[in-house]
Amino acid sequence: MKNAESSAINVASETTNSGSIGKKKSTTPLLAAEVPIRPDRGTHRMKRGLAIFDIVLRIGALSSALAAAATMGTSGQTLPFFTQFFQFEASYDDLPTFQFFVIVMGIVAGYVVLSLPFSIVCIIRPHAAGPRLLLLILDSVALALSTAAAGAAAAVVALAHSGNSSTNWLAVCNQFGDFCQQASGAVVGSFAAVLLFLLLILFSALSLKNAH
Repeated sequence: MKNAESSAINVASETTNSGSIGKKKSTTPLLAAEVPIRPDRGTHRMKRGLAIFDIVLRIGALSSALAAAATMGTSGQTLPFFTQFFQFEASYDDLPTFQFFVIVMGIVAGYVVLSLPFSIVCIIRPHAAGPRLLLLILDSVALALSTAAAGAAAAVVALAHSGNSSTNWLAVCNQFGDFCQQASGAVVGSFAAVLLFLLLILFSALSLKNAH
């Protein structure tokens, strides 16, 4: 009888031990799942700071693009002397390169306006990678267009200032000084927009690099 009772007690204790072990094993993943993973505060603040700086740069790029398009679009000069059949006048629409410049700068300015809401979303949600990636792609397209327009217009303005003796092209800026001054200012504004877009792409890449 004693052997039977002792064996029964051993079986009961083993059952109790195995049950407790099973409970411990089952509760371990539940406890691990309940622990939240908190983002690094330093990374969060850095991303928010980059997002705020992003919208500041976009406002600067918008101002530069609008100023470049408006300055080139209103450029023109008429010389005070004329003949019976000719009037000496220079305007941006006389050159397809300058027309392309005005169109591109207008498109870029419109894009920057449309991108401002996405930039605000990046401030509210600094760890959201989707809006930041979209802005990075579209900023690259805007940079390519701005660079093409600025480079083409700069070449024409340089030719107007210095001419080309090999092709007998005269330096028309000697006569149309005001027109060339306006065109040169527009080119400077476009290159400022190019520089700002480069910074925008750089900061977007830094923000995506540290994305969780």
